[in-house]
Amino acid sequence: MNLLKEFLLNDKCSYLKDNEQTMHYKVIDGCDNIKCQDLIERGYRRFGKMYFRPICSDCDECKSIKIDVNNFEFSKSHRRIIKKASFIKSYIQTPTMTQAHLNLFEKYHLHMKEKKGWEYTKTNPQNYYSSFVDGHNGFGYEVLYYDEDKLIGIDLIDILEDGISSIYFYYDPDYMKYGLGKLSLLLQIKFAIDSKRDWIYLGYYVKDCPSLSYKSDYKPFLTLDGRPDDDKNFTYLANS
Repeated sequence: MNLLKEFLLNDKCSYLKDNEQTMHYKVIDGCDNIKCQDLIERGYRRFGKMYFRPICSDCDECKSIKIDVNNFEFSKSHRRIIKKASFIKSYIQTPTMTQAHLNLFEKYHLHMKEKKGWEYTKTNPQNYYSSFVDGHNGFGYEVLYYDEDKLIGIDLIDILEDGISSIYFYYDPDYMKYGLGKLSLLLQIKFAIDSKRDWIYLGYYVKDCPSLSYKSDYKPFLTLDGRPDDDKNFTYLANS
């Protein structure tokens, strides 16, 4: 493992309007499964070779959250989602980049710009590759969702020793009625159960951010206490 660079970046908050944020970045070449898990457990997220987490001095609304897979119970609503999408096929493989990936990514983000006011920048192959293909190092995967031969969703994940780290999911807005976002998470949970992994690391839960507040619906879950340094012990707090 080689730490290429480490830096802080101040910018407007990605999650709470009118807030500022300070992000801590580590760019790591050759990060292995064990180190990746250690960073994820300490509240970092991974995009490509870049690991990052918020370290804002006057705000702690971003809570690193993980779902307790062993005690999760599928509700009737969850089962209906899975049943309704039973025609959809999924395949797991190491991350790739095709024109179909880029087209779907573009379509999804144009839709989210219109629907939720997301900021939009046109995707280019270099940015996509550096964010979602580079740095997977044997633990990063993509789950491809198909309706027959049509690519309709891509779920990017890390498969770690004790859990699944959910990185990013995007889908074809034409299939919104099938709840593909919920479906992808439910299938992650099923995969974790089948592979005897304990957790789904779901990134950040921010109570007042609509795009992230849904995560508290997946109970039971735990949240990281603070932002522990690399050489310090860490604690997760139970939520019900």
